[in-house]
Amino acid sequence: MNSNSRNKEQKYQRLLVQLEELFQKVDNPLSRMATICAVLHHKNPHFFWTGFYLISDDNELEVACYQGPLACMRLKKDTGVCWSGINSTQAVIVDDVHSFPGHIACNPLSKSEIVIPLRNGQKIVGVLDIDSDKLAAFDTTDAEMLTKIVNLVYEQ
Repeated sequence: MNSNSRNKEQKYQRLLVQLEELFQKVDNPLSRMATICAVLHHKNPHFFWTGFYLISDDNELEVACYQGPLACMRLKKDTGVCWSGINSTQAVIVDDVHSFPGHIACNPLSKSEIVIPLRNGQKIVGVLDIDSDKLAAFDTTDAEMLTKIVNLVYEQ
């Protein structure tokens, strides 16, 4: 692991500890999602948009809490990076969203994206979606550490 990856992992580890401490006071999933968005967005200047999409009753994704510019309110089933994360059941990293087939352009300033599935038990109920205004802003360290953070949403 190079020093950049080590520094990034250490930063995420500090955020994970901070969030674990905050979540001792509340177990409401929406409160936890909102707090995750705020902490991640304001501690990572290259995070242009940080938010959660949840699967609706009619099997589309609806925006929940987020930080950043206005979001697409609904994402049609099986389209875009978010649904790719749900359908693959794993993190998806896109270095250049403009080369991703079916990318949904909510904001033209977005250049790269990472999506982490959100699970309640074994069931995927949504995703954490983070966009950057920089190309290739995310890597496997982001995927691993953001998965740990997202897992806090439904942890008791």
